[in-house]
Amino acid sequence: MDRNPQPGKAAVQGRGVIARYGAFLPVTAATPVVSLGEGNTPLIFSPRLSAAVGRGCEVFVKCEGLNPSGSFKDRGMTVAVSKALARGAQALICASTGNTSASAAAYAARAGMRCAVVLPAGKIASGKMVQAFIYGARIVAIDGNFDQALEIVRALGARDDFAIVNSINPDRIAGQKTAAFEIVDELGDAPDLHLLPVGNAGNITAYWAGYQEYCAAGKATRHPRMIGFQAAGAAPIYRGEVVTKPETVATAIRIGNPASWAQATRAIEESRGLIDIVTDEEILDAQRWLASAEGIFVEPASAAPIAGLLRAGAAGHASCFSASSIPDGSRIVCTVTGHGLKDPEVVSAAIPPPQPVSPNESAVWRALENGRS
Repeated sequence: MDRNPQPGKAAVQGRGVIARYGAFLPVTAATPVVSLGEGNTPLIFSPRLSAAVGRGCEVFVKCEGLNPSGSFKDRGMTVAVSKALARGAQALICASTGNTSASAAAYAARAGMRCAVVLPAGKIASGKMVQAFIYGARIVAIDGNFDQALEIVRALGARDDFAIVNSINPDRIAGQKTAAFEIVDELGDAPDLHLLPVGNAGNITAYWAGYQEYCAAGKATRHPRMIGFQAAGAAPIYRGEVVTKPETVATAIRIGNPASWAQATRAIEESRGLIDIVTDEEILDAQRWLASAEGIFVEPASAAPIAGLLRAGAAGHASCFSASSIPDGSRIVCTVTGHGLKDPEVVSAAIPPPQPVSPNESAVWRALENGRS
């Protein structure tokens, strides 16, 4: 483990967000850094998405699914686990809809720590469950939802046995803000609008903190408007009330009582942003569209901001976030939080099995020609 959070520039590549941004994080030279080389994810200019919005806007997609465990959670986990190790913790615990469990288990394995995961039974995508298992976590499924799982984890975390690594841990939020730093570093300034999915609401909170800190440090000249999207069946912030039985195909944001609700609300208000909803149908359409039009495959929850942006760019659709919310010439960033292989069930179910043909050129050609009709 690297005990120097700020090595020279030549040594930073592949060393993770603490190595790159230690000056902005709650670490010291004595912190035992647990890293898998997280961060430095692509910010991809998306020409077809830009054209769909129109009016001279430029849209970039921040692909957080290319972090080591396949989601944005790794940014916060490196800080949370490093700090837990520094405090002498022997084990980690988290409640999860999937991505947190995968990340916590991976970083626990890296640190040589035990990891316990509390999950809502039958509500976790297979790709994420497999990760938690293979990294060696102790998995406990409850007959309840994520919000109930988090209540249990809060209670267990009060004991000396575990360090909680959910986003209620401020070290998690601190690490996640590094994505905002990367965006400013690459674009040269903050974007005009930043769109992202909202589940437990830690990420929108973290990005806003990151933009504020970079601006205060003179590395950016402005703040973006923060635009969050919840699934229509799991939209407590949008509706202003707890959703006791959240339901959506977007498992990563199937949360009815976000832990960072108050902080996310402040981020939206302070940035003059807003929160909106998208339907499951819009989410799945956007997931397919982004894959086929831009070559970016994301899990359903990640497609929520893409769905909102596509809807705003279409004529005749009224919603909180609409064409009037997007000034001409805007530079827009959409964070897609997890890779599509994390949650493949819905896509897999829609794929008809290929029918085999004879193993020769003419048979394959005929099949290709038939496929065009």
